[in-house]
Amino acid sequence: QVQLVESGGGLVQAGGSLRLSCAASGRTFSTYGMGWFRQAPGKEREFVAAIRRSGGSTYYADSVKGRFTISRDNVKNTLYLQMSSLKPEDTAVYYCAARDRGADAVTVSGYDYWGQGTQVTVSS
Repeated sequence: QVQLVESGGGLVQAGGSLRLSCAASGRTFSTYGMGWFRQAPGKEREFVAAIRRSGGSTYYADSVKGRFTISRDNVKNTLYLQMSSLKPEDTAVYYCAARDRGADAVTVSGYDYWGQGTQVTVSS
């Protein structure tokens, strides 16, 4: 069992930046692969980025590649998503999620635990 709490969302103008954080508690954070997903109104939850347990390998959706950076601090038990060059189409509720070893890193079904989400709104 792991509990996840996102923070850092807000309103930002197009071209701006935000850094999301996901604080984890409970089971040892470093044993989980982690990911970020987002969900816009009327749309399905979609993959944004993922990171392996060690933080050595990362994966990104094509829509955010080059603009977003996922990272983790296994000492602080915190996952981050640095978002730059934000676009209005990035507007969504952003969720962090934890997955067990060997699970699919880029699909919703691959994750076992989810945070409550944090709203990111990008104005044009």
